[in-house]
Amino acid sequence: MNAREARGVAVAAALFFLVQVGALAMVGPFETAGYQAVEDPSNPTNSFVYIVAILVATALMLAAFKYAFERAVKAVVVFSSALVSWYVFAVVTPPLVTLGSINLLAVALSVGVALALLLYPEWYVIDAAGVVMGIGAGALFGISFGLLPAILLLSVLAVYDAISVYGTRHMLSLAEGVMALRVPVILVVPLSLSYSLLDDDFSGANEVHEGESVSASPATDGEGDPVPDGDAPDGAAATDRDADAPDGDAADADPPDRDAFFIGLGDAVMPTVMVASGAFFSPAASLGVAVLPALNLPALLSMVGTFLGLGALLWAVMKGRAHAGLPLLNGGAIGGYLLGSVLAGVPVVRALGLAPYL
Repeated sequence: MNAREARGVAVAAALFFLVQVGALAMVGPFETAGYQAVEDPSNPTNSFVYIVAILVATALMLAAFKYAFERAVKAVVVFSSALVSWYVFAVVTPPLVTLGSINLLAVALSVGVALALLLYPEWYVIDAAGVVMGIGAGALFGISFGLLPAILLLSVLAVYDAISVYGTRHMLSLAEGVMALRVPVILVVPLSLSYSLLDDDFSGANEVHEGESVSASPATDGEGDPVPDGDAPDGAAATDRDADAPDGDAADADPPDRDAFFIGLGDAVMPTVMVASGAFFSPAASLGVAVLPALNLPALLSMVGTFLGLGALLWAVMKGRAHAGLPLLNGGAIGGYLLGSVLAGVPVVRALGLAPYL
């Protein structure tokens, strides 16, 4: 790993950290605001309903890209960005100006997010919007999926992610489409000060196989659609971009020529669901961190597991071939959560959410 890539890994880790810590901070305020999306968070069928929604959203997006309805996809994603941003801003901004019960400052900020994405979707705009969306989606689904539903959701999506990348490979096709839209279904980690997302060309990004000579190489995909009808379902890709290498030499180019890492926003959101769910539903005692009152040992070690998975994923990314992100990230989050539960004295059956069924 060269110095530029090391900095890129550090930035990617920082973005994941902001999403997870932000989601933990939002767990309590979201509950107070009544954002819990289901009546019974412990019902495991909630996970399968959401999985079906992901499959349907994936099919619709692939059809939209095939039949040139990209603008419709972009409109839905930008609207969802504003909506989820409003969820976050509504609980963190003071009600300085209100219309009835509506916080107009929160509305203005969320509209500002949408306008920035439409008018100037540079990488830092995408990242800022993506972090806010990740915080909102992670907290929203964390308080809406109990322990068993969260574990089921992450496990099934990890398997689906692997199949869609290594088997059917349809997520690589979806990756090219959503990247070209320049919307916050990706987190962008530039490795060059001169890098501009607005100038990048994503054509052909889904055609990479190990050993082929092309100029763009998808490295991982992001499971997602963490926001209903918004964020890209599986495969909003993360890629290594080597724009400086001539066509035909990118696969063999030296690492310093990389311009950016791209990581699917869903790769950050899905393990965060486990972190937030563990903080909200686990009977483990709080660690007493003043700024994160919901943080407990299962949630903390779920975060640690996520970052171990992220490290392994980024190491694989640097090898220059496509990889599914969720098997490593979700596996790390679930494994860390279970280890933290055991260390906190929570019985495994209870930690898995199986106690009501036994």
